[in-house]
Amino acid sequence: MQSEINKLQELVIGKSPQEIIRLFLEEYKTKIAFSSSLGAEDQVITDMIAKIDRSAKIFTLDTGRVFPETYDLIDRTSKRYKMPIQIYFPNPVQVEEMVNKKGINLFFESIENRKLCCHIRKIEPLKRAFKDLDVWICGLRRDQSVTRTDVQVVEWDEANGLIKLNPIADWSEEQVWDYIKENKVPYNRLHDQGFPSVGCQPCTRAIQEGEDTRAGRWWWENPDTKECGLHAK
Repeated sequence: MQSEINKLQELVIGKSPQEIIRLFLEEYKTKIAFSSSLGAEDQVITDMIAKIDRSAKIFTLDTGRVFPETYDLIDRTSKRYKMPIQIYFPNPVQVEEMVNKKGINLFFESIENRKLCCHIRKIEPLKRAFKDLDVWICGLRRDQSVTRTDVQVVEWDEANGLIKLNPIADWSEEQVWDYIKENKVPYNRLHDQGFPSVGCQPCTRAIQEGEDTRAGRWWWENPDTKECGLHAK
């Protein structure tokens, strides 16, 4: 598999994100999907995909604890691009058992509890969304956080057995927002209120000046633990 990844990595050298997305959509057809967290980066990719192929699959996860502004963005995005965004929900029985056993806000108690919550609310639905796929598209960028500095445009996701495509991996935050402004891309209104990264409501806060863009995610933890498992190597 690594030899195939190496070939794909060579294939995308010098290509724009749009060219990369088009190349993969044409090659993998129904075996590729975009997993959107509805962040600024993901909205950029949604715009690019909509301009290339409106039949492409886009999905997101509703953990049951997201901000009202996020639901509003799902609606605005679907209407703007006339593309359905498929929504995956966690197993209600698993959520119910977890909450009744460990409490409604268990994630504040320990990293173990927080990762359990992320696993049930995010990882399990994601695995269902991955069924029959060969490639998933993500909006990861290298300068987002210390846990993402080695992100490649094309890489192998060992945990999920999929090729992972990060078309704007080498973009800066400035490039992301320039694209949004130039193309009038809909974005989460919380970004204008100091939230560069938006996740579940209890686990996300606005950041202070000078803080890392993902400092507001699971702010009570150390920076090197701030991943939910969606992007495990």
